[in-house]
This record gives sequence, structure tokens and C-alpha cells, in this order.
Amino acid sequence: MAAALSRALKLPGKKGSGLGEYDPLTQADSEDESEEDDLVLNYPRNGLGRDSSLGVGSSKVRGGRSRRLVGATDEALEDEEEDEWTERLPSKSRQGREDMKGVQHWSHRDSDRERLGEDRGGAGASGSAGMGVHSPDAEAKRMRVKNAVRSAFFLVPVVCATFLVLLCAFLIPCQKGELEKKLQWERALGDAGGVTPPALAMWDVDGDSVEDVFLGVTARANGTHSAQGNKEYKAVALSAVSGRVLWEKVMRESVTYIQCGPPYSAQASPVCLLICKSVLMAVSGATGTRLWSVLLKNIESQAVLLPDLQGDSVPDLLVATLPADEALDLSLTLISGLTGAMLGHPVPFNLTGQGKLIGPLLHETQQGAFYILFGLGNVQAISLQDIYIRAACPMPLTPALRKKDPVWEGLKKSNSSSLIHIYRGSERVEFLLPLVTGSGKNRNSLDAVSNVNITRSDWALVYGASKLSLLRQRDLRKEWTFSSPPIHSQPAPGLFNDDGILDLFVQHSANGVMKARIVDGANGHLLWAAEFVCPHLDLGTSAFSTSTGQSVFLFWAGEPIKSQGNGSKTTVEPGVPAPEPLIRKLFLLHPRYPTVLLELTSTTDTAVTSAVSYQQHQKDATYITVSSTPTTDSEPGARIVKSMSLRAAIAKGKIVRLGENNKKGSPVKPGAFEVNTFFRRLAFKQQ
Repeated sequence: MAAALSRALKLPGKKGSGLGEYDPLTQADSEDESEEDDLVLNYPRNGLGRDSSLGVGSSKVRGGRSRRLVGATDEALEDEEEDEWTERLPSKSRQGREDMKGVQHWSHRDSDRERLGEDRGGAGASGSAGMGVHSPDAEAKRMRVKNAVRSAFFLVPVVCATFLVLLCAFLIPCQKGELEKKLQWERALGDAGGVTPPALAMWDVDGDSVEDVFLGVTARANGTHSAQGNKEYKAVALSAVSGRVLWEKVMRESVTYIQCGPPYSAQASPVCLLICKSVLMAVSGATGTRLWSVLLKNIESQAVLLPDLQGDSVPDLLVATLPADEALDLSLTLISGLTGAMLGHPVPFNLTGQGKLIGPLLHETQQGAFYILFGLGNVQAISLQDIYIRAACPMPLTPALRKKDPVWEGLKKSNSSSLIHIYRGSERVEFLLPLVTGSGKNRNSLDAVSNVNITRSDWALVYGASKLSLLRQRDLRKEWTFSSPPIHSQPAPGLFNDDGILDLFVQHSANGVMKARIVDGANGHLLWAAEFVCPHLDLGTSAFSTSTGQSVFLFWAGEPIKSQGNGSKTTVEPGVPAPEPLIRKLFLLHPRYPTVLLELTSTTDTAVTSAVSYQQHQKDATYITVSSTPTTDSEPGARIVKSMSLRAAIAKGKIVRLGENNKKGSPVKPGAFEVNTFFRRLAFKQQ
């Protein structure tokens, strides 16, 4: 009470620093904040604050009181202490004292609550009753637990993420490597059969997203199932992953063509066509079960996939027949794709040309009209509508048959003729192929979607055995012509430069030398050339799209013929046979490094046909080769089917350098590490 009364009687102001007298004129100075005031607020009061543990007895008394009594006592003590500190530090203002009082009041209340809680809970961690202080060990333990929980919440996601990264980095490549190993297989099927290319097709029929292999096989009969003497003919389906036989179908005669396509409905399996000389049979691609068959005479072509002519939502077919005893009487026959029944009767054409059968091919013009291209040593076209009408089909014309292109119809020589002359000259036509990548003869796809671009494309025309031309589909004019030595194999379209226009890989073999050329599809200029020792085989080149936007070219050849230091080349003397056995090598060419080839494999067998299959999930491609082993005195030759993963073969490939220009200013020769790194990162994509 005395202290409170004394504080009430005091006048506002500030005491003098020396005599302790009150000076009202200096009151304004007390309102200013100073560094000294801050020091006063934060001063520890000589260690005698309420949070101190000095004086065990006083702590017990204070800790044992009720909350209300403790609060009243604290306020009185605060007032007394404030008076003492005000006298010691005369610069402290009233506002500062009130602020300090409020801060101390709440801090003391909080500390009192903590002490009361400790007293109610029992003795402290140190075992002294009524201490009212947190034990340092308990506090440290609580902080350690808290930090451990925080660390766990941080480390568990990090460990999980690290585990996933390691899983993706190690386990997935291991699975991919296992699949690449499975794609490497070799199987012997039937007799060698000379150098005649067997029927070959690719299509996925077992649902593993890898295109399987279909092959026509000729084998020695087992006695009871003899066909044509001591031989039997079969169509065999092989799994592309392991090479195991999925099914076999015994045929009455040799299979000349195999074509596969999607199922007719979602519940059905893919469909394959087995084409022999006198029968066309549709079978289930998954089991080989016969769906339907039709008997014809002297089938000379693959089946052409047509738009739906009957309105049954199934594409129909067209085949060409050429009887041997009736010279130049070629016939086109329409067949139902659903039942195999003939649509009308065959439509004959009395052609005056002679030579290799061209086509038939389906072409859709820019006006949406359909025409069939075919010929013997020349190329002619006829409207699909005219064929349908001349076949006397009982069904009415569908919308796909009602259109005709005025530009093409204007090319007819007379109104009475239904034929349009695409190419007619003194030099025979050797090849006519759509200028579309992936349109190789061994793809044999019956997929209507994949054939859309083929039916609307320009054509690469080879005539006179040594002239290559681009034939424009919009007006049937030649865009350009390239002259070369005789071309013995079908050109392979692929992207060599960056103009987005397909270029053409062509081969010529003579006098023990094979010359390889790549012709620019835009203007007919020569883009790349190389010479090799002739491998004594006639096997077309395969081109496949890659992740770089360009194509790789796969071809068989012997050792490359390199330039000598004086500019001359090593030559092979004409008439001198190559030493046997001649090693044949499979080379890969990529436009990024035109002076470098990658040797993927080599063999002494004679490769007769090949195909490339795309693996979507692995961004890889499989190269299928059918070879004939030589016949010896001890055993006959055999037909060998070999599968090879291109990415696995590239990883083990051998770099072969062609003749490089060492003149000043020429491009720097790429190093082996640079070339290997590029090819190992190369991925393939769907064409």
C-alpha cells in the first residue's frame, strides 16, 4: 500500500541525473524512445526475475498458491520493482514502463501456468518436489523425437523416389535387354529351294505387339502326306519373339504369296490370304483355320485390297490371272472379302505388250475416283467402275464406284476404249511402285488404313532397265528422269536428305561389282554412291524411318571398293569368279554419316528375301532374313529363317569407312566414339 500511495502522489516528469530532483520541463524528453530504453526492457534484472530458480523456499510457496493469489502478489511485486527501476534509471518514460509492465505481466502469467502444471503433475525431472521448472533432459528428448519425426517425413519420400529411379535405370533396361535376346533367333524350315524368293509376310497374330512371320515352305514329304511326288507345301506362322511355330497349313501346291490384314470384326482374329497358282484361301491368322477358298486358274499377282463393293463393311479383293495357253489374255477377277465368292465373272484384256506383269495396283485420284493400274511391259489404267460393270455384278453401284476423274478420263485415246495409257513406249517397264516409305514387296499388308497413302501417291517408274522416272499422279507426267546402269532390283524409297521428299536407293550389278546409288526424289540428282564386291545375290534394299526424321538403308553387299591414294579404285577383273565361299555382309547406312557404314552381320549363305518389322514399345525394329544354305554331298541345303534386333545388332556393329576425301577444306572425318554414340542412341519409329 505504501508503494502504491507513493506512486500515486508522484508528479509526471523526469528526475535530474545528479541531485534526484524533479524537473517538469524535461517531461517531453521522456517521451522519446532511445537505445537506453530498449536496454532497460531487455535487462535480466540481476538474475532475480520470477523465472529464476534461486530461493527454493520461495518457489515452493509461490508454486503452492492458487492462480489468483499468485497473480495478485506478482502485480504488487511488479509495482515495487518498477519504482525501484524508475529511480535507478530516470530516463525511462511512463509509456515505456507501461509497455514493459504488459510484457512482463503476460510472460509471468505464462510461466506461472507452466509452474502450476508441473506442481500438479508431481515432482520435476530432477526429483525435487515443487521445483516448477522443465527438466533439460525431458526437453531435449522431446526435441530429439520431434526432429526424428521431421527427418522421417523428409527422408521417406526421398528414399522412395531414389528406389523408383534405380528401378527405372536398372530393371527396365534389363527387361528390354531380355526382349532383344528373345528377338535373336534362327530356325531351319524345309529345303533350300534355290534362289527363288519364298512367300513372306509380317503381321501380329498372337497379340504380343510384335509382328509375326509368315512363310511359304517346301519340304520333303514323310511318305503318306506326299504332294506332287516327294514334296509337300506348307504355309508356316512363326512367333517373332521366340521363333516357335504357331501353326502350319498344308497346301496342295506351292504358296506364291502371303498377305495379312486386320480382322473383319472386333471378336475375330486377323485374316491371312494364302495364294497359290490355282487357289486363293483365307485363313485365321491366329490358328490357320480355313475361312473360305476360291479356285481360279493361273493366278499371277497378289490380291489388291479394294473399297467395299457390296455394302457388307468388308473390303473386297481383286486378282490378276494370266493363262499360259492363251497368249496375252490377262484377266481381272473381283472376289468378295467376306465369303470368297466371285463377284460376276473375270474381265479379260487383250494386251499387245509383252514382258513383266506390272501390278495390278489400286489408285485413288484427287477427285476420289478409283482406278486399277496394270500391264505387261507397259502401264495402263481402267476405272474400277468399268471393271465392276463389265464383270456383270448383280449388286448396284456403291458410292465408291460412282465417281470418275475427268482428267484421267480425258487421257483415253478414244471414247470407245476404256483403257488409259499411263506409260506406253518402246522400252519395257521393269518396276512400278508407289513412292511411299514402307511399301516394300514383303510387307504385303491388307490394312485399308495403311494403304490410303499408297493409293494416292506418285510412282517410281523403271523402264528400259536403266531409266528411273518419277511419275506424277495428278497429271501422269514425268517429273524427272535419271539414267543409270541397268537396275536389277526394285528401288527402295526412303528419306536421305532433309527436304521431306522420298529418295530412291537403286542397285546395279555387273562384272563382279555392285554399284549402289541414292537418287534425289525431288529432282533426280545423285545424292550418294558407293561400289562393292558383288555378293552374287539379288536382294532388294530395305529402308526404315528413324527418330532423326531420316531413314536408314539396309542392303547386302561384299567388301566395299575404296579409292587408292592416286584416285584409282581397286577393281575386280571381269570373268574372274570370286573365291568361294563368298562372305555376304549386311550394311546399314544413315544419312548423318554418308562416308560410314555399319556392318551388322555377315554370312556365307545366300539371302533370298527379307523384311523389316517395327517394335512399338521398344522403339526397335526386327530384320527378318530368309537364306538358303548350300547343298553338300552329305546333306541337302535348307531354308534358314533368322531374326535380328536392329538395336542389338547396331550395338555390336563394326564401323566400315568408305573412300573419304582427305583434301584441304573437306569435312573432318568423324571419330569412332562419335559414330558409335550416335548409332547407339538411334531409335526407330513407325513408317
